[in-house]
Formats: sequence, structure tokens, C-alpha cells
Amino acid sequence: MEWIDAQTAKQLILSGQAPAGMHVKGHLDFTASEQLRTLPVDLDAQRLTLDSAPYLEALPDGLRCYELSAQQSRFTMIPSDITVEYRLNLSNSRYLTHLPTGLKVGSLVLRGCTAMTSLPDGLDVYFLDIAGCTNLVALPEQATIRIGNLIARGCTRLRALPTWLTNLSQLDVCDCTSLCELPEGLRVGSWADIAHTQITTLPQSMKGTRLRWRDVLVDERIVFHPETITVQEILDETNAEMRRVLLDRKGNAAFIKEAHGEVLYQDTDPGGERRLLRVPLTSDEPLVCLEVRCPSTARQYLLRVPPTMQTCHQAAAWIAGFDNPDDYRPLVET
Repeated sequence: MEWIDAQTAKQLILSGQAPAGMHVKGHLDFTASEQLRTLPVDLDAQRLTLDSAPYLEALPDGLRCYELSAQQSRFTMIPSDITVEYRLNLSNSRYLTHLPTGLKVGSLVLRGCTAMTSLPDGLDVYFLDIAGCTNLVALPEQATIRIGNLIARGCTRLRALPTWLTNLSQLDVCDCTSLCELPEGLRVGSWADIAHTQITTLPQSMKGTRLRWRDVLVDERIVFHPETITVQEILDETNAEMRRVLLDRKGNAAFIKEAHGEVLYQDTDPGGERRLLRVPLTSDEPLVCLEVRCPSTARQYLLRVPPTMQTCHQAAAWIAGFDNPDDYRPLVET
């Protein structure tokens, strides 16, 4: 069959007259199309976009394309005989649970696919983005990422990375709160972001790798020895992003205590005394926190609030999600 232009192909598909094995040149775009119900089998398209198509519930058998984007799709699985050469983007496809064994594609984007609990064996990619896949427990026992990027930010149930993972350009496991270590033998050529993980040291193979903390380049001392960060170091830091990292690592409570924060307001709630504290920061908004005590555990907490807060009640209302403090009247504050 000869190649058909994208506009003609779109009309045939939406009218239900598209033949099997149709070859489409150009960009076949069905973004948010409410008319699209099915695609013809053995469809061959250069670039196919199916983002937010609400009534397309499955891909056809024999689909082939250079680039496929199906963000916010309703697919639960991807056909085993699919062929995507360059990029397969399935971001925020929240019903998706299965990908075909041996799937090979240049770039695979599964960002926000929260129903995915595992990835297929034999997966072969250059770039893998699984950020926000909060139910993903592990990567496959056998797979390949070919000197590209692994973005796993926010995969909170991911406990380990596999030993076959040996060579990456960039690694982002920020907010992988269950991840305790990186595999020995892993090399990362550019940078690794390990913020808010349980990783306490790098494998020998990663010694010298540039580190990031929430996208900010830092050194190993800041990552692994936050107890060495001083109040004066934070106050003297002129870069606002770096100062936020230093605050994050030291902790607001320790910083305000050591910096002798100014008491802006003080009152009591069912937990006892509470205080609104402030520490000015050079070339940045001041650090303002509400210090409260939990009435059930008696533990003390320091919660950051906007610098515009003027009273403890106003700050507590903001924390509870109220724009108007007068609307916040809890019987018991916990």
C-alpha cells in the first residue's frame, strides 16, 4: 500500500473506513479527540499522537511508528507486537499495568503511571523515565539502559536498583524514600540526584560522580554529612537555591534553634505553647516557622509557613489549607 498523508488518514480513521496496513506519512494527531474509538490493525505511522483521547481504550495489533505519544491514555496494556523506534510516551496513563516482554524503544516515558508495579523483562532502552510511578517495586531482573538517563524521581516503593545497571549518563532517584543503596559497579557519567533517599554512601564505582540535591549541584559533605553544616554557612550563602539545600539538609528546627530565631508571636493551643519564629536571610525571603506541640504525643514540631504570617492562628490556618484565618475554628488542633 502507498503512503497516505496524515490529514486523509485521519478522515478515514474517524469515519471508520481506514483499511488494515495503512501507511501514514507526517503527523497523525488525535489529541483529545472524542471521535476516535479504534485504530486500524497494522497501522504504520511516522508520528502518532493520542494524548487525552477519552474513548480509545486499546492500541491495535501490529502498530508501527517512529514516535508515539499516548499521554493520559486509558490503556491497561500495550500489544506485544508494537514497534516504536524513537520515543514512546505514556505519561499519566493511570490504568496502565503491563508492557510487552522484550520491549525495545529509544526513549520510554512512563511518568505518573501509578498502576505500574513492575516493568517487563528484556526491556531495552536508551532513556527511561518512571518518575512518579509510586507503586513500582523493582526494575526487571534482566533489561538494558544503554548509557542514557534513568529518571525514577518519586518512586517511593523502589527499594533497590539491579546489578545489570552499570553505565548511565544521568541518574535521578530523588524522593525514592525506600532506596537504601546503589549497586556496586554502577557508573554515572554526568550527575546523580539522590535527595531524600536512604543512601548514606556511594559505591566505589561512583566515587567522583557529581551529586545533586533537588537539581542543585552539591558536594558529598552536604549530602552525607549534614551535621557539619553551620548556621553561619547558611547565612553567608548568597545563592538562594544552595541556601535552600543547606536548610533542607540541616533542618529548619536545628537552624532556627541555633540561629536564635526571633519570636514574632506566641500563644497557646491544646498542645500547649506555640510560637511563630523568624530568621532573616540575605537576598531571600526570611525563614518563618510555626513551632507547635502535638497534644497526643507531646512531640514538638516546626512547620515552615509563608513570611507574611503574623500570628500563630493565621499560620495554623494556612497549614490546614484555609486562606481566611477566620474560617479556621477547629474543636481540637492536632
